[in-house]
Amino acid sequence: MSKKDAANQAELENEVNTAEQPQTETPGGSSNAEINQLQEQLEQTAAELAKQKELLLRTAAEYDNYRKRTDREKTMVYTDATADAIEKVLPVCDNLERALAQQGGSVEDLRKGVEMVFNQLTAALEKMGVTAIGEPGEPFDPEVHNAVSHIEDDSLGENVIAVVLQKGYKIGDKIIRHAMVQVAN
Repeated sequence: MSKKDAANQAELENEVNTAEQPQTETPGGSSNAEINQLQEQLEQTAAELAKQKELLLRTAAEYDNYRKRTDREKTMVYTDATADAIEKVLPVCDNLERALAQQGGSVEDLRKGVEMVFNQLTAALEKMGVTAIGEPGEPFDPEVHNAVSHIEDDSLGENVIAVVLQKGYKIGDKIIRHAMVQVAN
C-alpha cells in the first residue's frame, strides 16, 4: 500500500469515526451531508479495490498462461532440434544396416564400405556444425583436451599433443567431448 493510499485510508477512518460520534445538527442538515459524502467515498474506494483485485487476478492468470506457453515452446524447440539431428544421421544407420545384410565379400570391400559410411557420418556431423578437435602437434589446451598420459619426446615442443587417443568434438564454442590426448615433455 502506497503512502498516499495509507493517508487516504487513515483520513476515511478518521472521518467515519467522527461521523459515528454524536453530533449536533446544524441548521440545514450539514451532518447528514457529511455522512452521505463519506458513504460515497467509501463506495468509490470499495469499487477501486474491486477493480484492483480483478486486475491482479487477470495479471496472475496471464503470467500462468505465459509460463505454460514458454514451457511448451521450449519442449517443441528441443524436439525439433533433436529430430533434425537424427534425420541427418539416419542415412548412416541405413547404410550400416545394408552392409550387415551383405553376404560374402572380401575384407577389402568391407573396409571400403566402412570408410564410405564413416565419411557419410563425418559429413552429417559437419552439416550440424560439429567439428573434431585434437590433432597431434597442436599445443595442449586444458579447456579442450584431456591429458591422460605424459611422454618425453625431444622432437616435440613443450606441452604439445603427441598422440590423440580419442578425438574430441565441439559445436560452436560448446565442447561436446574433450579430446583424450597424450602430451609430450
